[in-house]
Parts: sequence; structure tokens; C-alpha cells
Amino acid sequence: MSKIKEIIETLNQNQKIAQKFFEIETSVLSILNFKDFLERLLTEIQDKMEIPYVWISLIEESDFTDMLQKSATSEILKERTSLIERGLFLKVIRNKTDPILTNDDLAAFRALIPRQYKHHIRSLAIAPLTLDGVIIGSLNQADSSKFRYRPDMDATLLKRLATIVSICLSNVMAHEKLNFLASRDSLTGLLNRRVLEHIVQREFDRAVRYRTPLSVVFLDVDNFKMVNDLYGHDAGDDVLKYVATQLLSMTRASDVVARFAGDEFIVILPNTPVDEASEFATRLQTFFINHPLDFGGPPIRLSVSYGLSHMEDGANDAISLLKKADKMLYRAKMEKNTR
Repeated sequence: MSKIKEIIETLNQNQKIAQKFFEIETSVLSILNFKDFLERLLTEIQDKMEIPYVWISLIEESDFTDMLQKSATSEILKERTSLIERGLFLKVIRNKTDPILTNDDLAAFRALIPRQYKHHIRSLAIAPLTLDGVIIGSLNQADSSKFRYRPDMDATLLKRLATIVSICLSNVMAHEKLNFLASRDSLTGLLNRRVLEHIVQREFDRAVRYRTPLSVVFLDVDNFKMVNDLYGHDAGDDVLKYVATQLLSMTRASDVVARFAGDEFIVILPNTPVDEASEFATRLQTFFINHPLDFGGPPIRLSVSYGLSHMEDGANDAISLLKKADKMLYRAKMEKNTR
């Protein structure tokens, strides 16, 4: 009789767990952006299943990871995503897509465990994730109890969840690609002009609301037509990509870099007074003068000109801020040409 009671209790417990998995699945099915999808998934698993450690491991240098890093940044994702080299990841999961449950040899899975969790975990569940049939990472759950995940446990529900998550990631990836292409310049990968105008308005409204400084740098490449004439349009494209890459590397995460048109770029500097913005623009000029582009032959020497506008100018709206920076750039170009 006690055996029957034990079986019934086990069935009831499994039903409750299945219901929680179902609630998690339905909670994320309709989300079509990486940030909200992953944040919801990780927090729902942690809360509903009462699991202290939940994170995602991703293979480095994959299209999925690249798109994720471009599309989604947040403190939660920084803490709960870890990157790992492809060969090492496949070795750890034994190149299989079935879930792995372990509470014994955790050292074998150390590469997947974030540093902040390493000393707390006593049992681990790893559910590989795929995108279009290719392994891209794993959904990981862990506990400080050695008995939470055991190799002899049934992993059917965990595999089902991983399958659902993989399908959702495929949908999210497709949606994010469309959004990315619609908002980005195809050559440099920077934000395009259409999106830029919305961002300038957003930052202008925020600066007014919180009474914080805001500066805009409008810059272009000096003698860009000459680069195309001397070296060809491929070299011109490489120059634009080089400038874009350096702008991104020299700005903060809170700054916005966009390609405006042709060889013109705009950098929006939130919470930045005019003196700091001027120092930044001067550093840009110095950098490009001292770091010519290696184009597989004689280096292509570059210089840039810039115009600067800021809230202290008394701009009444975001468009005025852009126009003032454009006007100052024109003035800087005229001064160079008359020297």
C-alpha cells in the first residue's frame, strides 16, 4: 500500500513539474527579441522551478552570438550568459544534444560554469540548444544540493524545454535579423540615418527632462573622393568601415554612433558637456592622423573634420542640434580648405 502511495505522490509531483514547464514555455513563446526572451526565460525558470542558478552558455564566434551581442545588452544577460570556444564546448557536452545531469564529476563541466557560481554548485543539468540543427550552446540549471540533479533522473521534460527554447530562438533570430537590417547601414553595420533621428530626439527629450548635458559630434573624412580616385571604391569602402570600427571602439556603451550619409558620421554623447565632447573629437582626429589604414600596400593616411553642438547652444529641438553640428562641420571644412 505504501508503495502505491509513493507512486501516486511521484506522479503528482511530476505533473506539477510538467505544469511549471508548460507555464514557462507559454510565457516565452510570443517574445520576438533576444533581451526580453532570454531575461524572461531565465527568471521564469529560476522563480517557478525554484532553482538558484540558471544561465546560458553560448559558443563564441557564431552568427547567433554575434547577433545577440549586437541586439541585446543588459545586466541580467551579462551575468547569466557565458561564452565558450566551440571545440571545448562540444567536448564538454560530448557532441550530443541530449540533456546531461550530473552531481559527481563537476570538474569536467567547469568550462560551462560562470566564475561566480563555481564554489556553490553541487549538481548540474545541461540542456544543449540548437539553431537550425546546429548546436549553439546550452541552457544550464544548477543547485547547491547534490541531490537536485542526478544522472538517473528522467530528463524528458528538460529535453522538451530545450527543444521549445531552440525553436523560439530560431524565430527570435529571424525577427532580430530583420530589425537589424532595417536599422543598420549595410556597409559599416552602424545605425542608419532613419534610426538616428529617432535616437537624437529620445536623447534630447531625456536631457531636457533630467537637465543633463548632451553633445553631438558630426564628422566626415577629409578628401574622401581622392581616396576613391587614387585607390578605388573598395579602398573607399574599407576606409568607411575602418572609421566606423574605430568610432565604436573609442566611444562608451551609452554613446550612439551612426552613419549619416556618404563619408559622414554622427556620434551622440549623452550626459557629456561640451568641453568633454571637444576633447573626445580632438582625440578622434589625433587617432586617425597617427593610425593610417593598412590596405595591403602603402598605408592610406586619413584625417577627419568635425562639427560640435550641445545643449548649452540653446537648441530648441533635436533637429536644431543636428543642424548646428552640421553647420559647425561645414565651417571646419572651409577653414581647412583656406589654409
